Amino acid sequence: MDENSAFVNDTEMKQLFSRRVFFASMLAIMMGILVLGRYFDLQVNRHQDFVTQSNNNRVLMRPVSPPRGLIFDRNGELLADNQPTYNLTIVNERSSNLEVLIEDLQKLINISPQDIAQFRERLKRRKPYQNIPLKYNLSENERSILAVNSFRLDGAEVFAKLTRYYPQGPFFAHVIGYVGRINETETRNIDTSLYRGTDFIGKLGIEKYYENALLGKLGHEHVETNARGRVMRSLSKEDPIPGANLKLYLDANLQRTAQEILQDRRAAFVAIEIKTGGILAMVSTPSYDPNKFVLGISQTEYSELVKSKNQPLFNRAIRGQYPPGSTIKPMFGLIGLQNKSITTEHVIDDPGFFILQGVERPWRDHNSEKGGHGDGIDLAQAIIESCDVYFYNMGLDIGIETLASFSSKFGLGQVTGIDLHGEQPGIMPSKLWKKHTLGEPWFDGDTINVSIGQGFMLTTPLQLAVMTARIASRGSHIVPKLVDSKNDLHLKSDSISLMPVDIQAEYWTYMHQAMQNVVHTPQGTAHRIGKDLNYTIAGKTGTAQVISIDADEEYDKTQIDQTQWDHALFIAFAPVEDPEIAMALIVENGEHGSSTAAPIARVILDSYFKKVEKKMLVDR
Repeated sequence: MDENSAFVNDTEMKQLFSRRVFFASMLAIMMGILVLGRYFDLQVNRHQDFVTQSNNNRVLMRPVSPPRGLIFDRNGELLADNQPTYNLTIVNERSSNLEVLIEDLQKLINISPQDIAQFRERLKRRKPYQNIPLKYNLSENERSILAVNSFRLDGAEVFAKLTRYYPQGPFFAHVIGYVGRINETETRNIDTSLYRGTDFIGKLGIEKYYENALLGKLGHEHVETNARGRVMRSLSKEDPIPGANLKLYLDANLQRTAQEILQDRRAAFVAIEIKTGGILAMVSTPSYDPNKFVLGISQTEYSELVKSKNQPLFNRAIRGQYPPGSTIKPMFGLIGLQNKSITTEHVIDDPGFFILQGVERPWRDHNSEKGGHGDGIDLAQAIIESCDVYFYNMGLDIGIETLASFSSKFGLGQVTGIDLHGEQPGIMPSKLWKKHTLGEPWFDGDTINVSIGQGFMLTTPLQLAVMTARIASRGSHIVPKLVDSKNDLHLKSDSISLMPVDIQAEYWTYMHQAMQNVVHTPQGTAHRIGKDLNYTIAGKTGTAQVISIDADEEYDKTQIDQTQWDHALFIAFAPVEDPEIAMALIVENGEHGSSTAAPIARVILDSYFKKVEKKMLVDR
């Protein structure tokens, strides 16, 4: 029995072994089929995918940024240039540990917390394998340190790029503007595919207005890299198309002259070439260095600019809105003549004040001693001596509606359409304006105030320059522009359409002569600047009150803060016989147009005509 049991067990064991061998073989066959199937899928079906991925690890296509277009003045002087700078960048995919890499870089060179914070913001908006700048404008010593340690800085690379540079510094800051790093808001509003090769975009001025023209078209380069992501060689390249170069109407010498004489005064100056409407100079002082904004201004420096009471970042030429004072008298005089409210023979008696029936408070003549300008004052004498009482009477006769509607033909109360962003429209008030703005009716006293450029009326220095150019050109259609119309940019113009001012020819001649006598006769308020002139100037001074002075009080600057002193203004065009240039100048709290603004204008005009040796007529 024991022998039979042993025999049975041996048979069962063989059967069990056979079954196990069978199942093991089947499993092995199945596994082999799976492996072969997977191998076939990888080597045949997905062969091209892996070839592409392999090439991507070896060959990269990276963007090549185009050189930004250059900006020149009318004579070819360079105002905005490009200079090479070296930037430290990181490709996140090439780094095994980004945080460790940043820590290692901080140990080697100075990288501020601000640099890191900005890097992390850019990292959120990046595309795969894109070089993200960590630090700009590396010094030669920093580049050397990074080069020596490059073997252990996988993912980090030093890139050479062209960066904007403004060789004139503060002289053209408010006109040219500047470029800066693209922020998150701008990223949402731009076509990011156009900016893959650059981190900069126009922020202000010409740089912003003509961004599309200056940017250029992106290029591409196929490069071969090693296992560490280092570029070994360039395989092919599509060159970028440089941005368009811009030639401006600006005269760099005239701009520098105006900037230098105004220095740190709170002031604005605009000069227009009458025949073209081109801006010859546009100055706002004090100014700032735009180069500090290109690669990132420090928080300390920026705070100083923002908190400065002189507001150097504020473009007074197009954004400053001031009472024009007596500078608008020639325009109002022309309106009165054309409207037949007055004639060239019309005269008034000026006792030094004006009384409106039913109002106890008199309106004083701010431009005369007690006793006024005397009897028999006509329009020409009212312009030459700046007689307020004449315009009080005339303003009431004309009426605010006619003054407002006709002033718009000279460009007041609306933007001029200059090729800059941020221009303010000023205020040319009317009955409807006051009702909508203040919810109040219009009074005759409001008209009296407006008639001498005070009250609710506000203008920008650019508007006053345009007004002066239209007077000089006898009403021609003049729209100010900075970029020379010969630039073939095919850009949409934001300029407004102004029809020529329809005024009888003899009235233009009459007003030109009166404005010339402001400068060239002893009675003129700007006669001080007429000495030793060998060209003719037609001008008009203006003094605009910042605060109201009661009729029975005298203006005493020693009793008020300097920021409340009167503004000094002057408009002019020259030469009178064949006008070439029109200009407007305001000096905030400069007190008197005749003693402050006009002498400054004389120096600037002398520089423009280059006919007399420059003389310093300005008391500082």
